[in-house]
Amino acid sequence: MAEPVAIVTGASAGIGLETALGLARAGMRVVMTGRNPARTESARRLVVERSGNPEVRTALADFASLAAVRRLAAELLAAYPRIDVLVNNAGLIAPRHARSAEGCELTFAVNHLAPFLLTNLLLDRLRESAPARIVTVASEAHRGADIDPAQLAHPQDWGALKAYGRSKLCNILFTRELAARLAGSGVVATCLHPGVVATELGNRGGGLLNLGWRLAKPFMLSPEKGAKTSIFLATVPDPTPFHGAYVIRSKPAQPAPAARDEALARRLWEHSARLVGL
Repeated sequence: MAEPVAIVTGASAGIGLETALGLARAGMRVVMTGRNPARTESARRLVVERSGNPEVRTALADFASLAAVRRLAAELLAAYPRIDVLVNNAGLIAPRHARSAEGCELTFAVNHLAPFLLTNLLLDRLRESAPARIVTVASEAHRGADIDPAQLAHPQDWGALKAYGRSKLCNILFTRELAARLAGSGVVATCLHPGVVATELGNRGGGLLNLGWRLAKPFMLSPEKGAKTSIFLATVPDPTPFHGAYVIRSKPAQPAPAARDEALARRLWEHSARLVGL
């Protein structure tokens, strides 16, 4: 197992698929996670064919279930003695108010709680494999969002875009606190905005969001271009300048003031840990 091992969540389509392809082309052993067995296997075959790298595997989990995330982590820890890169890419915009298997608001559960739990369950292996990297896909949609960590699981003012923006703010705050906790460990934690990318994400938003997304798609980035920053952060020879950073177009950028609130980041971490049972 000389080749670095990279795990990419939400890799059956869109940015995740292109990220997996880029890392396979870089010579890594890639594990592609997804919900649907047929789609994930089809994506794996595509990556093998286009990269010429046969060392591509799949692992299945529905991120709407924390129990499924725990099973995924156990499977990965059993199969891979080292984990060099974790790309937290999976995400959604829920078209209507819904709850996860554990009863939390669905967008928050899938976009924040699931990667928060998976990262923590794999953290010791990542430390043992250092130098290692954790790359989380956030978004400029975090701007204008505000959160009360105690209300995120059961918000009183739900809206599809509001929930998405809050979850992306959580991604940045999570990375900020994670980076502080990993200081000196050899594990670099960073997050990024991929650009406004023509993926299937907005197709599932429902109603006017779905219509607006379809009308805007011709003007959006391709998934291949949207994956560039994720691939860059996973492969750049020296990732240390990006530790704890929010990155746009492969350069550190300034997120919204709420995303730089260290006390809020700590409160979010503590509340998330209680919600996932850590």
